[in-house]
Amino acid sequence: MKRRFLLKAAAALPFALPFTFPGAASAAPLRRRVRPGDAGWPSATAWDDLKRSVGGRLIKLDAPFAGCAAGPDAPACTAALARLKNGFDMGDQPNFTHTSGWLDAWSSQPSAYAVAARTAADVAAAVDFARTHDLRLVVKGGGHSYQGTSDAPDSLLVWTRHMNDVRVEPDFVAHNCGGAPQPAVTLGAGAMWIDAYDAVTTRAGRYVQGGGCTTVGVAGLVQSGGFGSFSKRWGTAAAGLLEAEVVTADGEVRIANACTNADLFWALKGGGGGSVGIVTRLTLRTHALPATFGAVFGKVRAANDAAFRALVGKVVAFYAESLCNPHWGEQISFHGDNTVDVSMVFQDLDEAGAARAWAPLLDWLRGRGDYTFEKPFKVMALPARHFWDAAFYREHAPGFMVADPRPGAPAHHVIWKGDTEQEGWFIHGYKSAWLPAQLLDVKRQAGLADALFRASRHWSVGLHFNKGLAGAPAAELDAARATATNPAVLDAFALAIIAGGDDPHFPGMPGGPVDAPRGHDRAQAIGRAMDALLKVAPHAGSYVSESDYFLRDWQHAFWGANYARLAQVKRKYDPDGLFFVHHGVGSEAWSEDGFTRLGA
Repeated sequence: MKRRFLLKAAAALPFALPFTFPGAASAAPLRRRVRPGDAGWPSATAWDDLKRSVGGRLIKLDAPFAGCAAGPDAPACTAALARLKNGFDMGDQPNFTHTSGWLDAWSSQPSAYAVAARTAADVAAAVDFARTHDLRLVVKGGGHSYQGTSDAPDSLLVWTRHMNDVRVEPDFVAHNCGGAPQPAVTLGAGAMWIDAYDAVTTRAGRYVQGGGCTTVGVAGLVQSGGFGSFSKRWGTAAAGLLEAEVVTADGEVRIANACTNADLFWALKGGGGGSVGIVTRLTLRTHALPATFGAVFGKVRAANDAAFRALVGKVVAFYAESLCNPHWGEQISFHGDNTVDVSMVFQDLDEAGAARAWAPLLDWLRGRGDYTFEKPFKVMALPARHFWDAAFYREHAPGFMVADPRPGAPAHHVIWKGDTEQEGWFIHGYKSAWLPAQLLDVKRQAGLADALFRASRHWSVGLHFNKGLAGAPAAELDAARATATNPAVLDAFALAIIAGGDDPHFPGMPGGPVDAPRGHDRAQAIGRAMDALLKVAPHAGSYVSESDYFLRDWQHAFWGANYARLAQVKRKYDPDGLFFVHHGVGSEAWSEDGFTRLGA
């Protein structure tokens, strides 16, 4: 165990106390999970027994680029490199993750074995095996975790990718709850959001609140809180959870809803994936679909710093007056080259209505000589039912979405073209902060604009308006308030994200080592940018799925006052800490790699 693991864990011991057993001696020996080669590692016979119990679906894993040891032209190496261009193919491999690592933090390394689960019984068998043999357990559905929680060397992986059934339910009633039936959709834990949108929106003509990236897993996003393009209208994905099937640390398959295991149900709604159990099935409410969805794109350049300062201030005031409402979502970015990039979406407006909303800002820009349009402003609207419709894009907007090119791939498996750029990326730095709506008050707008300008001198700043709920309908705020997500999101008008990375750097991949000095310089610049922004929001929370790996006060940043209650749920359903993820509930009681528990 590395010395820094001990130091970091010791610093967090005050938070770990709720997870120690009453009467445990403070000088008790450290408890370590077993690794390959340890005396307690399961025998070949034991692994064979597990394989039989899961219907043969136990896979021994190698590193995805292990074949490159024979040279970059080796067939296994070229096949692995080709997968980096197809997120669907990457997700179909148990040894791949969509992020290849984080500088000085983690590197994508596969588990020793994976159970390719198809049923809750498969998951329960894997949980029982890991608990019995004291193994490090990892769960992967979509595999998009920036924090590296989708894999871990020397572990047993529960891989839910094949649990991807989707069933639209016009009249769902939660188990043991009664009440009036309501429209919903039930999804297996391995389903991606494109599977959900295809079934619910394209085919059934309704809406389910989910993620923006189509290859992200449904279960992981819901458990993290979950924001999509239209969160300002329909709240968080977690708030839409009606029921879940979950395997807890004792190997029991439980139903969790508002009436059965209600405390576990609450923890699953935003308490972080992989901390209190393994979700195998979810049911989410669906909503009536508006007539239209649409988007606004454009990019403006200011002639000099003074003009850019004025532009930032104008954008802040314009957003506060015209866009902080349920119609609008997505982001505006401020860059160090004195440009502002607009990539917004809207719902329940036609093109003319959306254009009218932006007219005041565009008239202001066109009336001054200090601004040029690097990308012309475009407003597009389409019938909402076609927003994720692969066939519609192939006919009317080829290239806007990218299809899975493999023979036999589902026709609806498409991803937004812009999202393909992050496949396999290697992170240098990633910081986020929920910005409170009070900053949009007329008297505070200048301070916010100045902070954004100063931050942009160090790194680009993106304001993701759909990841803050200020301006959402009261009913959606109430629903989000009943989740485990940090209550700060209720009053946040945006999540500010400042991040940067590099091309993929998987272990064993051709291309040379990571350029650490360059990465450190970039990470420091990202840190300086966030420091400048936090001058106006010094106590801002952070979103668990999009946050700094090295965040110190992560318990409060991710969950605020909800953390104490989450700790109680963790202690009830997983007292021995079988489920571990970096900066997950209860993880402060363990070493950074999840293999050593302190003081137990």
